[in-house]
Amino acid sequence: MIKTSLRGLASVTLLALPVLAAAPAHSAPAALKPHRLALADAIEQLPLAAESRDGYVRTAFKHWVDDDRDKCTTRAEVLISESRTEPVIEGKCKVTAGTWFSYYDGQTLTDPKGLDIDHMVPLAEAWDSGASQWSPAHREDYANDLDAERSLIAVTAKTNRSKADQDPAQWLPPLADARCTYAADWTATKLRWSLTADKAEVAALRELAEGCGRQEVEYVLAPEDTTTV
Repeated sequence: MIKTSLRGLASVTLLALPVLAAAPAHSAPAALKPHRLALADAIEQLPLAAESRDGYVRTAFKHWVDDDRDKCTTRAEVLISESRTEPVIEGKCKVTAGTWFSYYDGQTLTDPKGLDIDHMVPLAEAWDSGASQWSPAHREDYANDLDAERSLIAVTAKTNRSKADQDPAQWLPPLADARCTYAADWTATKLRWSLTADKAEVAALRELAEGCGRQEVEYVLAPEDTTTV
């Protein structure tokens, strides 16, 4: 699993849970230099390949875990990190209130019950694009990627469920002003995890990029899959 998390650090600050005092110290890895590209150039870096969903089951990606054992699941970590006001946290890291902006549709919510945590590149799409060849541990890392700000985002449940497992050739955020950011976030996530893209997906991204001016893509490569499948 990926051990160091900016979102996790935010939740630790807010919760100050005593269990952390007894946890072993971990030295933070050296920060990797991010890749920065214009959106159009980044799209051209996506490996082109046909997709296959053979063998996919959602349970192939273990998600919403508590990797750092601070009592906050991945979902809670994202809610805490993205709240624009100090979130209300009860019991064993249950987030009950805060202020969240869903950039897909421009909605602001204060009740987390109305939010889903969206995998920028859905689990099924990741499977189609190369994750079927990953080890279970690497898929778990992907499904709980707190080390890249745009891998997981809080959005309205309505838009997340509308998106489902579709790629940009099939679905775009209903808010037109969000689409360049979405194209950049999607491309960054695929590049971060060395995922492929199919022809229709790349064509849709190229068309979007034409209207996105100087939109940039920034990403850091995810750790390699070192576990034997």
